Amino acid sequence: MNERAVLEVEKVSVSFSGRKILDDVSFEVRRGEFTGLIGSNGVGKTTLLRAILGLQRIDAGEIRVTGAPHRRGARSLGYVPQKVILDPDVPMRARDFVALGLDAERYGFTRRTKEQHALVEQMLVNVDASEFADRRVGGLSGGEQQRVLIAHALISQPELLLLDEPLANLDPASVQEIVALLHRVAGEYQVGVLLSAHEMNALLPVMDRIVYLTDGRAASGTTEEVVRSEVLSKLYGHHVDVIKLHGRVFVVAEPGRDNKDIAEHSNLTVS
Repeated sequence: MNERAVLEVEKVSVSFSGRKILDDVSFEVRRGEFTGLIGSNGVGKTTLLRAILGLQRIDAGEIRVTGAPHRRGARSLGYVPQKVILDPDVPMRARDFVALGLDAERYGFTRRTKEQHALVEQMLVNVDASEFADRRVGGLSGGEQQRVLIAHALISQPELLLLDEPLANLDPASVQEIVALLHRVAGEYQVGVLLSAHEMNALLPVMDRIVYLTDGRAASGTTEEVVRSEVLSKLYGHHVDVIKLHGRVFVVAEPGRDNKDIAEHSNLTVS
């Protein structure tokens, strides 16, 4: 195991009904680093995250979290799911929702210790959520809810934090705030962050590594190593161009190719 790796995915394959969803996928996430898992809908991002969580059986390969084979419910791993429905009528405060992260391996009601109360308050401060800590969690904005979900996942002090499309449906200002928050969390907590997203440009300023996924296959490394014409052309199986303009990256397919999948990766609009 790499001394700094908190997640190792080695030659992982997953199939559903004879269709290969993940094909020989390998990468690692290191302690204190921010890794983007980039891919459009249907390329296997959520399946990969479920496999890391121990919720999806793999057909081949190996997944290790902090050097040990992955298992469901490991406390070394925090998770923010793609869709969390928080009913605005449920009388649960944001602070109470964060505290539930302390009860991952317990059932029923528990009496909080003074130290646990202090930990909840500190976590709210750390994600800039103190000002709305006493509001109903279901009534918060999308960006505010993401802060609460991140605090809930972090309060058990995991070494690896997985986030499934946390930027979806957020306004541009909230996207920037959440990305900056997660970058700070990775460094301050020395937690490995793996965030899945359709579009890479919002992550470019903070991404240490990228896992670029299409049709179940992946290329991984630093952005400079992966987001290159020769690498992505091999991944897609046909020529693509990588264009850098005003701090953004655009991936463009050759004429006559279906650009939809590529456009979603690089936030392009194609006709």
